[in-house]
Amino acid sequence: MPKNKKRNTPHRGGSGGGGSGAAAATAATAGGQHRSVQPFSDEDASIETMSHCSGYSDPSSFPEDGPEVLDEEGTQEDLEYKLKGFIDLTLDKNAKTRQAALESIKNALASKMLYEFILERRMTLTDSIERCLKKGKGDERRAAAALASVLCIQLGPGIESEEVLKTLGPILKKIICDSTASLQARQSCATCFGVCCFIATDDITELYSTLECLENLFTKSYVKEKDTAVCSAPSTALHISSLLAWTLLLTICPINEVKKKLEMHFHKLPSLLSSDDVNMRIAAGESLALLFELARGMESDFLYEDMESLTQMLKALATDGNKHRAKVDKRKQRSVFRDVLRAVEERDFPTETVKFGPERMYIDCWVKKLTYDTFKEVLGSGMQYHLQSNEFLRNVFELGPPVMLDAATLKSMKIPRFERHLYNSAAFKARTKARSKCRDKRADVGEFF
Repeated sequence: MPKNKKRNTPHRGGSGGGGSGAAAATAATAGGQHRSVQPFSDEDASIETMSHCSGYSDPSSFPEDGPEVLDEEGTQEDLEYKLKGFIDLTLDKNAKTRQAALESIKNALASKMLYEFILERRMTLTDSIERCLKKGKGDERRAAAALASVLCIQLGPGIESEEVLKTLGPILKKIICDSTASLQARQSCATCFGVCCFIATDDITELYSTLECLENLFTKSYVKEKDTAVCSAPSTALHISSLLAWTLLLTICPINEVKKKLEMHFHKLPSLLSSDDVNMRIAAGESLALLFELARGMESDFLYEDMESLTQMLKALATDGNKHRAKVDKRKQRSVFRDVLRAVEERDFPTETVKFGPERMYIDCWVKKLTYDTFKEVLGSGMQYHLQSNEFLRNVFELGPPVMLDAATLKSMKIPRFERHLYNSAAFKARTKARSKCRDKRADVGEFF
């Protein structure tokens, strides 16, 4: 070999440059060799976009033109190898490196079921999350809380997730109540606290304590007697997360506790409908619809005292045309509040269908909708994969045991990229023609007048 050639010179396509600390990190194998540890990106987390080369692929997502025989065991080993490297990097001195490692582990767990792997390393992962929550700052805490949520989703209800909640619960509560902490971190911790408690808590007093902690946040947005509207504040996003987490936990409370909470909040919650923040108005509306559903489930002849005033407010939001509000916000708000109004007035819910693989799930009530939306927010694009494979989520949504499919069936289900492109192009052309016709009609009407 010529002297100017080095044996260990890395390939130019290796861990190249300029990203987060974890992107350039390396992890040692048992034999002393070193391999580049690449982080999970958002693209890796998407089941549809995972490539065979990345080592994170799901058998159903391999391209049709790829190799005939896939070494699934080798792929799993490569994935676990990279995850071990990321777990080690959560102890790094650099905050950005720790944050990137936490996010990479979270993306991996959101996109693939790794129960056996994390069961062996549960204590190590919990210790890493605890350390990052205690000593980290805003973004690192946010990433640690997000990882804790996915960890509990992977573990499901049981002793292991109870231990995770027992360790992290007091720290999450402390951050949530700390007004000096980053709002993004507090928001992520509020969602995490609600999700982990929903999955793991077996102690009714702990459940009530969590509800109270979350109540103390979102009730700060209630309209005071001297005020007429809720002004948007930097903490509004935190109040929204705490309200949604509180509503989720209310769905698993005993009937007596639900009645108590309804008496406390049923007449105060509508004040949030006048908030300046569209997301707060929507969260309040959906929470109200769910409370009506719970109340009518306990008492079929339930009557709300100030029904006329509430329905007028809901109708105004369902037909809102205020010019000072963005078009996107108005469109989203009107769509949601039409459904909320139907729920309050007619006890009706517009059934939604969620397709994943060969299966489909019907969301036919507000409890199921809020539960689905919460877990989708945590898992992102990995939600469909977990609906297929995660026994805990399948139990929550009453889907039964996971459906086992062979490779040939999975391959036959996959639509070729060229066909998807043709379908999308045809749909785009159809939408364009429809818009053009609509504009032409408006122009004719304008000329007539």
